[in-house]
Amino acid sequence: MKISNIQVLRGPNIWSISRKKLIQMRLDLEDMEQRPTNTIEGFSERIEKLLPSMFTHRCSKGVEGGFFTRVKEGTWMGHVIEHIALEIQTIAGMETGFGRTRQTKTEGIYNVVFSYLEEKVGVYAAEAAVRIAEALIENQEYDLEHDIRRMKEIRELEALGPSTGSIVQEAVSRNIPWIRLNKSSLVQLGYGKNQVRFRATMTEKTSSIAVDIASNKEETKRLLTEAAIPVASGVTISNPDDLEASVNKVGFPLVFKPLDGNHGKGATINVKTMEAAKAAFEYAKTYSRRVIIEKFITGYDFRVLVIDHKVVAAAQRDPAHVMGNGIHTIQELIDKENEDPRRGYGHENVLTEISVDRDTLDLLAKKEYTLETIPEKGEIVYLKSTANLSTGGTSIDVTDIVHPQNIFICERISRVIGLDICGIDIMAQNLTQPLTENGGVVLEVNAAPGFRMHLAPSEGLPRNVAASVVDMLYPQGRLSQIPIIAVTGTNGKTTTTRLIAHIIRSNGKRVGFTTSDGVYVHNTMLMKGDTTGPVSAEFILKDPTVEFAVLETARGGILRAGLGFNACDIGVVTNIQEDHLGISDIHNLDDLTRVKAVVIGAVRRKGWAVLNADNGYCVKIARDARCNVAYFSMDENNPVIKDHCKKGGIAAIYENGFITIKTGDWKLRVDKATHIPLTFGGSVNFMIQNVLAATLAAYLWGYKPEDIRLSLETFIPSAAHTPGRMNVFRFKDFKVLVDFAHNPDGFNGVKAYLASVESTEHVGIISGTGDRRDEDIRETARISAQMFDKIYICQEKYLRGRDQQELIDLLVSGIKEVDPNKEIIINNKSTACLQDAIDNAKKGSYLTILSNTIDNTIQRVTEHLDRELES
Repeated sequence: MKISNIQVLRGPNIWSISRKKLIQMRLDLEDMEQRPTNTIEGFSERIEKLLPSMFTHRCSKGVEGGFFTRVKEGTWMGHVIEHIALEIQTIAGMETGFGRTRQTKTEGIYNVVFSYLEEKVGVYAAEAAVRIAEALIENQEYDLEHDIRRMKEIRELEALGPSTGSIVQEAVSRNIPWIRLNKSSLVQLGYGKNQVRFRATMTEKTSSIAVDIASNKEETKRLLTEAAIPVASGVTISNPDDLEASVNKVGFPLVFKPLDGNHGKGATINVKTMEAAKAAFEYAKTYSRRVIIEKFITGYDFRVLVIDHKVVAAAQRDPAHVMGNGIHTIQELIDKENEDPRRGYGHENVLTEISVDRDTLDLLAKKEYTLETIPEKGEIVYLKSTANLSTGGTSIDVTDIVHPQNIFICERISRVIGLDICGIDIMAQNLTQPLTENGGVVLEVNAAPGFRMHLAPSEGLPRNVAASVVDMLYPQGRLSQIPIIAVTGTNGKTTTTRLIAHIIRSNGKRVGFTTSDGVYVHNTMLMKGDTTGPVSAEFILKDPTVEFAVLETARGGILRAGLGFNACDIGVVTNIQEDHLGISDIHNLDDLTRVKAVVIGAVRRKGWAVLNADNGYCVKIARDARCNVAYFSMDENNPVIKDHCKKGGIAAIYENGFITIKTGDWKLRVDKATHIPLTFGGSVNFMIQNVLAATLAAYLWGYKPEDIRLSLETFIPSAAHTPGRMNVFRFKDFKVLVDFAHNPDGFNGVKAYLASVESTEHVGIISGTGDRRDEDIRETARISAQMFDKIYICQEKYLRGRDQQELIDLLVSGIKEVDPNKEIIINNKSTACLQDAIDNAKKGSYLTILSNTIDNTIQRVTEHLDRELES
């Protein structure tokens, strides 16, 4: 078996609108296509032995053990690999269960699709699943534990931490979108101008001054002392010569910790001798130039979490420890403790595995213990000097029993330091009494405190502290989204996108839009190229200046990675025509419709699908739409329009020369087509269709007809507004039309326009595109033969895996089918080809350049026009 390709889908896709995180693996079964599982001796027994937990997979049988039954009855290896990939992720602590395996139209080639929680783990699972299947087929031993361990390691490196992840999960539960901005924990919630950012548990509201203060333990202690908040007495030193005097001043027992430390790193507690003090000082110095020496306060370690200056949770923390039983060594007790299913690698579980480090050995040495010591029954042996969960500590929720005065103290501390989110470390006998009565003290105030101890305490109630963060970032009434209109289809996407963006911009909104020629924010190009995929969409949604997004959404991006947004307000499908067929398993118009329908599937329930009623495939999409549907049509008597409006539906129609909105039986004329420059005096039908789609989308969003009319009349077809879309350049003796029509339907649109143009001679420059079907290339040539008197073939680029001469031969054969005597000039040097066509243009002729055959076509034609004007 061979993996041809692995794609990571991150947004709504052809397999599922709701399940956005999918791996799509293209798998060639090779000779296994002829060997279902029931023909492989012992396969069923081996897979049950290696992965017994797959008994829970119900498969198509609908009962536990259903998958194993399918294996015994006989199923293909792609299906088996799908289930293996899901199961090994679950074993590694990332439970997920959606999968699909479908054969392509090529025998033996399958698309194996399954869900993932962590992207790189999903890719690893795809590759590992194939290896496992091959080992089972060959009856070879397989080290499954290696894969499980590796997936856990990848997850730990790549996954959001528990605190960051909890905020994201809470946001998702409220339908607030999110984007990860780096490989670490920097996250954007919301889109465009309504976005907020946070990193771990620091938000864009977090004061940098407050973080600096909290990071400086000496400064924190001074401010708290001045505010009459009880703190542990102590001093800060950097010179070892000051150590003895400082120890004598504070008095044993002591705590040593680095001034700039965190997570308990470099700290040593309960220091009782000068020798131990020197060792503790040197240890702390490895983390910070300056070291804090404090009085060691006996009691329990508490963490109080304050968000938006309100106490939301409190926990008692215990350092990692084991309890002796008089039988096992400390190392054996640690191993036994790590078998607790609540403990895991890194942050994967409620608790973290206990590891042995210098701190552990030092604590044992103080008791004259080693890892081989057998503690007495009931004896508690502490293994860490701090109670951090990341070092194996445990937590007990005590939120409901915190004394009101202590709540007041903690909320006051958050304001004294100035942190919107802070974790306050307190040492006290309890929190049920005021600190002023039980002698408790504040040890530290932490910026970016961890949430895990509150989200999943070892004992007590879990606290959804992330909800308080989201409440703070998005208080009631604040929006997290911006309006999104997504435009897809075969032809007209770019022009429709640009026209919608123009209408919105003309009505006072800062618009970001993506097209096949670039990404724009408020009409300024920020990125050049074909930018119709999810990366470009995300670029717009990450821009904090954007108030409204209009996103051209092409099939390639949908198939490659899914949509770049979770949901949109309006989805527009201009038309569905033959183009790009035979690529990426899209072989016919039904396949293509399924891809385009992804955009409509992502429209919000109260949003709108804007569909072409003159196109049967667009009408098909409406049948499964879960949102409101509106149609546009060039014919007000279209049966779809008549039936739709009879039921009270909304449509945009072209009637009596007007762009008209029809609601039920009522007509609302927006503008006369001859007044709209984009329609070239009402002579270009496909441009009228684009105007109908854009007008309907704008109307549905809420713009008034008079505001839409003004926008339509100020949108001028030109290289600036609509580059490569019906751009006409007027030379002294002839005209040049540049249009990037690239398929038969687009060529027919240009043909219809040229039929209305008076000319002494029509000359065309065309080329083929290598990734189109032979028949599509020939058909564009046939249409060219019908509309041009003379044809230049310029096949300089867009070979896309084909031989240059092969494409030329297809074009010539198509032209010859229509007119064997048609004048054909082949010139594959674009600069020379354009020069020749202009030099030989007759007076009154019309030169049409199609399919972007000339590199930088518009720029080159403009340069020729400038030279003519200068001469």
